[in-house]
Amino acid sequence: MPMFNYHEYKVFLACGKTDMRKSINGLCEIVQHNFMLDPTEKVIFAFCNRQRNRVKLLVWEENGFWVHFKRLEKGSITWPEPSDEEATMNVTLADFENLIKAPGVRQKIKRQEVWKTP
Repeated sequence: MPMFNYHEYKVFLACGKTDMRKSINGLCEIVQHNFMLDPTEKVIFAFCNRQRNRVKLLVWEENGFWVHFKRLEKGSITWPEPSDEEATMNVTLADFENLIKAPGVRQKIKRQEVWKTP
């Protein structure tokens, strides 16, 4: 089995900014309270900083967590802002890849599902 085979995983974005100093435990807390999900599910949880040039992913795989971190050297990512009703967003893996690979380009993200804040 190849390492980082996430094709069967869902992708959830934390809308708005996230403090990139957070490690696994801090990100798990966000997942449990904002996403209302178990961080050990087959989900890629994505977080972005205020400047929109860093992305952190939290992923559970079999026996532990992976934290992936990307720093853009140029440009910024068009990341969704939170609203009164939306704290998180579920997107397809393809849409997420487009979001990360095309920084600064405004894409129309197809929303599968939007989780509302309680």
